[in-house]
Order: sequence, then structure tokens, then C-alpha cells
Amino acid sequence: MSSLAIRVRKHRGRSVGLVAWLVGIVFFFPIAWMALTSFHSEADAATNPPSFGAALTLDGYREFFGAGGGASPWPALINSAVASVVSTLFVLVLAFPAAYALSIRRVKKWTDVLFFFLSTKMLPVVAGLLPIYLFAKNTGMLDNIWFLVILYTSMNLPIAVWMMQSFLAEVPVAVIEAAQIDGARLPTILARVVAPIALPGIAATSLICFIFSWNELLFARVLTGVVAETAPVFLTGFITSQGLFLAKVCAASLVVSLPVLAAGFAAQDKLVQGLSLGAVK
Repeated sequence: MSSLAIRVRKHRGRSVGLVAWLVGIVFFFPIAWMALTSFHSEADAATNPPSFGAALTLDGYREFFGAGGGASPWPALINSAVASVVSTLFVLVLAFPAAYALSIRRVKKWTDVLFFFLSTKMLPVVAGLLPIYLFAKNTGMLDNIWFLVILYTSMNLPIAVWMMQSFLAEVPVAVIEAAQIDGARLPTILARVVAPIALPGIAATSLICFIFSWNELLFARVLTGVVAETAPVFLTGFITSQGLFLAKVCAASLVVSLPVLAAGFAAQDKLVQGLSLGAVK
């Protein structure tokens, strides 16, 4: 390879790296701005342009956690955790065997089945809001966290089946056949053979489902009241038509975002492996 080609390749690599850094900064800047604003007083947070050199304070976090006599956020945070974690577990239990039947031991017309799963996500969320509300009202399930668990499970199941079908398609069939020759039954094959190989894909799927459930607002806003209120619904209560609330909203947004950020950071290696596994054929 000539020296000119080497220089061109190095220059191209630097350019790609610079663009990647710029894109990362653009995406990170709103989060950094929100975090900085959360440590300002309401008067400083409301200034335009923003006062970056203003004194820092924890008043926004104190108000969020109810130090000023407001409602405690812990019930809402616990409700979000229960709805997100339990619904994600239900999704994995249901999606894993379904993806196995659609990828490794394919059923008849498996492509039509996958299209049916995808078609369920084409319905606008608002279109299903009234029927679901009426069903919850007539069955006495309004303001019930377990109704949200069932709802989130049904909402995330199609995308989970699609993702896991792509991941499980990469599992070598020879390994499964060897386990069958040794006398392993289907539950053993799924738990001890397929699951360890597809673990990165399972982690990626579970993280996506957890994020979707944690961030869901529309159904939680309509179907819950006080008992089953989730963290996003609790956060919207700080936005009022009167008074200053920007610093408190930023503090609440940062606290509500921490579980998702922590889950993504903890599973980042599995997430990258899982997404790569499902994308490379």
C-alpha cells in the first residue's frame, strides 16, 4: 500500500472520529444542560439566556423528594419499577418460546406470523385508548398497577418477538440437535442450550422492553390515579401554568431517568453484542 493511500486512510479515520465526537456532544448536551439546570434555583433557571455561572443548590431535589411538604415520589417510582420489571419478565417468558418456534423450529407460514406481530404496532396508540379505558373501568381495574403490567406486556411482546427471532436465528442448529440426541427435552434445550448462546440478544430485548415500559406516559396518565401512579405521571405534576418550575422539573427528570441510564450502563456490553448478533447475518 502506497504512502498516499495510508495518509488518506488515516485522514478518513480522523474525520470519522471527529464526526462521531461531534454527534456524541450534540446528543449529550441536552442531558448536561438539564443536569446543570437542576442544581440552580428557580430564578436562575428561568433566566434567558441561561445563567451557567449561577450558584448551585439542591433545592430542586429537595422539593422533588417532598422536603417542602409536597407528595413523596417513592410510591410512583416503586410503581414504575414494578410495572417495568414484571412486564419485562412476562415478555421474556412469552417471547422466548415464540421466537424459538419462528426461528429455529419454524412453524408453517412463520413469515405471516411475524407480519401479524408487526401489524399490531401499526395501530395508533390513541386509537386504542378509549376501548382499553372502558375495559379497565368495567372490570374495576382502573388505578391498578397490575393492569399496567398486563398492558405493557401486550404492548412490548410484538417487538420482543421480532428482536429475539432475529437473535435466535443465529443459534447453531447442530448444538440443539446434539442436545436432543443426548435426551434433552424442549424446556431443557431452551434453558440450558439456547438461552446461554442468545444471552446478549435476551439482554438487549429486556433492556428495550424495560425502557419502553418505564417511559410510557399516555396510558399511565389515563388509567391511573393515586394508587398506581407511575414516575412519568408524577413528573408531569410539577408543570403548572403559574410559578417557576424549571429547576424542579429538571431535577425530577434526572432522577426518573437514572434507572434507565443505570440499566443501560450495566448492560451496555450485552446490548452491543445483542444488537450486533441480530444485525449480522
